[in-house]
Amino acid sequence: MVTIDGNVSALPPLPLKKNKEKDMKRVMTLAFSCLLSLTMFAQQRGDVMEQSDGYVWPTDQKVLDKLGKWQDLKFGVLFHWGLYSVPGMVESWAICDEGWITRDTTQTYQQYKDWYWGLAKKFNPTKFDPTQWARVTKDAGMKYMIFTTKHHDGFCMFDSKYDDFSIANYAFKQNPKRDVLKYVLQAFRDQGFMLGTYFSKPDWHSQDYWWDVYPTKRGRNVNYDIKKWPWRWNRYKQFVYNQMCEITDPRRYGNVDILWLDGGWVCKENNQDIDMPRIAEGVRRNQPGLLIVDRTIGGPYENYQTPEQTIPAKQLSHPWESCITLTNDWGWVPRPTWKSPEKVISTLMEVVAKGGNMVLGVGPTPEGLIQQEAVTRLQAIGKWMRANGKAIYSTVTTKNYHSGNVWFTASKDGKTIFALYPSGAGKPAPQAIKWTGNLPKGKVVLVANGRKLKTSVKGDAVTVTLPAGTVKAGEPFALEMRVR
Repeated sequence: MVTIDGNVSALPPLPLKKNKEKDMKRVMTLAFSCLLSLTMFAQQRGDVMEQSDGYVWPTDQKVLDKLGKWQDLKFGVLFHWGLYSVPGMVESWAICDEGWITRDTTQTYQQYKDWYWGLAKKFNPTKFDPTQWARVTKDAGMKYMIFTTKHHDGFCMFDSKYDDFSIANYAFKQNPKRDVLKYVLQAFRDQGFMLGTYFSKPDWHSQDYWWDVYPTKRGRNVNYDIKKWPWRWNRYKQFVYNQMCEITDPRRYGNVDILWLDGGWVCKENNQDIDMPRIAEGVRRNQPGLLIVDRTIGGPYENYQTPEQTIPAKQLSHPWESCITLTNDWGWVPRPTWKSPEKVISTLMEVVAKGGNMVLGVGPTPEGLIQQEAVTRLQAIGKWMRANGKAIYSTVTTKNYHSGNVWFTASKDGKTIFALYPSGAGKPAPQAIKWTGNLPKGKVVLVANGRKLKTSVKGDAVTVTLPAGTVKAGEPFALEMRVR
């Protein structure tokens, strides 16, 4: 089939013909047409969630305390792993009927959905090793994690008491680690991570969200009239409440710090009210101080904002997190386009200077491992973070946060400023860097090795000279200086 992430796997079988040349032309024409559509799809995909407007600070002191700890961590990882990992496609969006979705044209929509649901019988990650995930991401300098417990397709990556459509009931059911969530959380808990669970508010597999009585002609939304069938919607609300309380149950899963909710169209403003006040009360009864991220909604249940695949244009004074992928996709795909370690580090520099955290999307393979290509990049990121992390972790913003090519962060006491120089990909190492403001009071040193650098201050302008060999071409670096 042709997947909607732009990768082509085996095309569906075509009827045999006597003329093999015509057969081949037909296959090539089909593949070309799909790829042409995929190019258009990539330019107008509708799965990227926008940042909400406004921010409401929590009033619960336990939530505020945890939020402060989270802001100090700066760098996290978000795992998308589920049925969509088997063929390597763009999460579960392929089963949605919105116009930006492109699918294999040799199947009906129902046939396609049946094929997709059938992936549950093939998803058997026999190499599942969450300790490898935790080890690799800790080595990369990541401090918190978010694991996708259920995407929009409704397939649970935990052993749910409220739904049989779970990894624990299909091909992986005989594995002792079939309650995947339990083992993921424990592996990261053992490595000292702050722990988060992603949960999709919509559930396209549920008959109480996409009811087979009606066609799915409302895109990502509930496909029946809630006012006409209130009992069905109330049953869905209870189901969602039960599962959110389930994945935050400390008796099953221990401590959880973040409940990261996706599917912002399921909200009161869109006439799909799932009673967030009741949900918040229930999950915080399980986990006092739990951060709730009802992303894109705004208000008291979006404890931090989550601009996706982008960075806000200006510095923000409230908590936020840029969601950025290591490839162009959230989940695993067979032929990804990778971001370089230098690109990831440079993005993190800008995010932190503007007051945010960054969560990096990494998709484990269908077998249950982080592939070597990702490991290699994460190792390079980690090497840089170990040498330069004091310019990133537990820093705060400074009023003059950007000048020329340089971003700035500050120590919490305001006495030290860090100058962050991002990657100059394809360019030689700079001989000097310049900025205005943030005038040093004394020496300026490289964070990585403490080397003192010649510095000139003229009025409001600062020039730091970098002798040959000080930094490598294209490599980001950080400087440290006292400012008072």
